[in-house]
Amino acid sequence: MESAAMAVLTIRAGRVLASCLMGLVFVGGLGAQVISPRQLVEVADVDELVVSPGGDMVAFRVAQASVERNTYDSTWYVQRMDGTTLARRVGEGGHLLRESDGASLAPAGVLWSPDGRYLYYRALLDGRIAVWRAAVDGSDARVMTRDPADVRSFRLSPDGQLLRYGTGATREQTGDAEWEEYDSGIHIDETIPLGQGIFQSGYLDERRSTQRLFGSDVIRSPLLARVPEHWREIDLATGRMREIPAPEPSPAPLPAALSERFKPWRQVRQEGTGRIAMLTHVAEWSGAGPKPDVELSVFVEGNGGGHLRCRAELCTDKPITGIQWRPGREEILFTLTDPEDSQAQSILRWDIKADRVFSLVHTPGLINGGRATPNACGASSEALVCVAADASHPPRLERIDLESGNRTVLFNPNAALAADMEGVPVRRLHWTDVAGRRFNGLYFPAQRTAGGAPPLFLTYYRCPGFVRGGVGDEWPLVTLAGRGISALCINAPPSELDAVTRFELGRSAIESVIDLLAASGEIDRGKVGMGGLSYGTEVTMWMAMNSDALSAASVSSIAFSPLAYTLMSMSGETFFSRLRTYWQLGAPDETPAQWKRLSPAFNLDRIKVPMLMQLPEQEYQHTLDYAVPLIRDQRADLYVYPNEAHQKFQPRHKLAAYERNVDWFRFWLQGFEDTEAAKVRQYARWRTMADRHAGHSGHAARIP
Repeated sequence: MESAAMAVLTIRAGRVLASCLMGLVFVGGLGAQVISPRQLVEVADVDELVVSPGGDMVAFRVAQASVERNTYDSTWYVQRMDGTTLARRVGEGGHLLRESDGASLAPAGVLWSPDGRYLYYRALLDGRIAVWRAAVDGSDARVMTRDPADVRSFRLSPDGQLLRYGTGATREQTGDAEWEEYDSGIHIDETIPLGQGIFQSGYLDERRSTQRLFGSDVIRSPLLARVPEHWREIDLATGRMREIPAPEPSPAPLPAALSERFKPWRQVRQEGTGRIAMLTHVAEWSGAGPKPDVELSVFVEGNGGGHLRCRAELCTDKPITGIQWRPGREEILFTLTDPEDSQAQSILRWDIKADRVFSLVHTPGLINGGRATPNACGASSEALVCVAADASHPPRLERIDLESGNRTVLFNPNAALAADMEGVPVRRLHWTDVAGRRFNGLYFPAQRTAGGAPPLFLTYYRCPGFVRGGVGDEWPLVTLAGRGISALCINAPPSELDAVTRFELGRSAIESVIDLLAASGEIDRGKVGMGGLSYGTEVTMWMAMNSDALSAASVSSIAFSPLAYTLMSMSGETFFSRLRTYWQLGAPDETPAQWKRLSPAFNLDRIKVPMLMQLPEQEYQHTLDYAVPLIRDQRADLYVYPNEAHQKFQPRHKLAAYERNVDWFRFWLQGFEDTEAAKVRQYARWRTMADRHAGHSGHAARIP
């Protein structure tokens, strides 16, 4: 088995490809304005869509980065569903609430009052997470809870007279617990995230917190996160408050016995009925990446109930990723997300009684409830309201008629950027390698110059919607193309759990598309750069160790090494199990051959390309056993961003990472240096690296 795996490492993709370029989209003119990194950092996102009880209004939140203040502004709006009025600002949304990875947003939670007069939502303002109420006419917005603890979740009673909310430990209790540990010494156990500071080193929700690993080796939580929720109820008419038991989930999920029988991946109960829409995996999936197709069905509770499967062609063996009920109808609205076309989405509706499916919308990008693929649109009986975004169009709010499928733009916070993007060429690429495996991605071609074909930058992971900088948002694709470097975002296909197989599949995708573009004269195969985050970092490092296709690389997270193993091994079996499953790694002395295959720490002599490392403070220490030797040998340049998690989220850091990546690849692929005074030391280091690289490779430094 070992010799077979090593043979895989040496197989090179052939140069004759069964390849095709498909789906030419949005051809732009010459001399178009270059989209700046700051424009991409400050894209306005729309999310948290919810339709009023009467179905005539939609509420939504707009969030946008402010580089000056290094924060995000969020604002709540309401607008008529028919588009006859402009959006009205009704309240401030506060700082964005985030999960511990830094990028994923925790839901604010938003509810309409039953009479449609008010919005209720969670917001982090004035140092606390509370429930706020905003009048829909814009006349008033006020805080409704003044609890010493942050609100985790909330509900309204059916008549709208009672506000119920749950909290955990108080802010004072959390602070006291942190300082008690500080004074007495922090005991190291499986909950301590080694490799980052252990006292108030987490920085999310605009404040520091001491973080712990509770049942996970990567997901961090505040120190007292396991304190049980405490629920209170406020009478909105009198202001009286009382303690209440934790409420049951609403709406109730599928009963446990039925859940075990059907094993639904996703389920949504229709309010006021016994119907539950379900998505169930058709077959077991033990690989990595998108799961196989799913079955759409409905379970009806009660004596006259049953289980109804959608058998129409348009819902059978399809990549369904989202479901929701059409209010007041026996219809399910479902979303297809195509893994073979950059997660392009379509929306369809299933008439359950007739077992007929109608196609409503097909897009080249996302059409959902926000930036993340599974987010749901807002729905009334007559229309959906969704966020639309694709490679050439930043997010905007659209109304979709549920009978005709007609689309109307309701709100466009990125109109100026959209106008600038009209001059940007984008192609949706599809190609195959010599083994017939299919790949796809989004390609931003640079304008050719008299100097010949342009260089290429590529990133590998996922490319949904308005891609900006790929997963991690650090490589501004459209900016690179505007500066003369063609840019490509490749969607990783589903793969086996075997790490070598998975990485070799990525290598074949990358080398085959380089061959394709070079053969057509579109890029210079001798000037190719690559960057990535997380899985994208792993594939970038794999290419640096096992391919001669790259001229420069940039990574923003860790690759496994003995030091990372030591720091994460305190998590015990949770960590060991994940390591065995996805990388086939045990301890370095247990699986030495696999460590030799995968880890840059054992392959330093094979890393020939200059490496830019822009890492979060939370993770950088995990890389030092291979980063330091590369730095000392002038093969890597390392920057660490304070108070950052797995994915950087602070606007100034996002902008700095964008701009440095542009500088890095322009330097190595074009021989270009920015004359800005603040960058003198940066370029001095890179010139030293280039001289070292030229001396070892036998080529002239910075050939471009």
